[in-house]
Amino acid sequence: MLFEDTYKTIVDRSEGLYKEKGSKFIAKAIPVADEKEIKDKLNEIKTEYHDARHHCFACLIGPDKSYSRFNDDGEPSGTAGRPIMGQINSNDLTNILVVVVRYFGGTKLGVRGLINAYKTAASEAISSAKVISKTVDEIYEVGFEYLLMNQVMKIVKDEKLTVLSQNFELKCTLTYRIRKKNAPQVMNKFKSINGLKVRYLYTE
Repeated sequence: MLFEDTYKTIVDRSEGLYKEKGSKFIAKAIPVADEKEIKDKLNEIKTEYHDARHHCFACLIGPDKSYSRFNDDGEPSGTAGRPIMGQINSNDLTNILVVVVRYFGGTKLGVRGLINAYKTAASEAISSAKVISKTVDEIYEVGFEYLLMNQVMKIVKDEKLTVLSQNFELKCTLTYRIRKKNAPQVMNKFKSINGLKVRYLYTE
């Protein structure tokens, strides 16, 4: 899938609050990196607000927004998770989890009322968050003989590569991070060195 090599996400947790007819909707916007972190953060919030009736959420992960989930947690279908996701999408964010906790006030809000409540609470949390733009980076590993060290390090210096780890013995390895759009030219430089192997590891 083609996508830009930048994406927007939030820096830290933020909160939002919406009240309607006695019901209280507490929203939490949380930066997340993977599915495990989503599960952990959801469990934390469910523990913290264990006496709430509903813990509805929506999340998006990946620069290409390839992982998405939302859940109404007992509310009428389409009244909670989807409106929360709508706010994430309208703000063009990813790597984010938004949870809205509801304390029921005794008066039913109806479908429209619920949609508005969850949408507004999510919007409040997102609007109070600090949003940043990040580059899509790719991680590569280079394997080479020690004799090729100078050639490898010259490319690292010339291209201003971010070195994540290195092991310089008889058989050397080095992992580096590079912005996605610059990856091919650096890959070609490394491949021009005889006896050197470079392989893609992952994108983040």
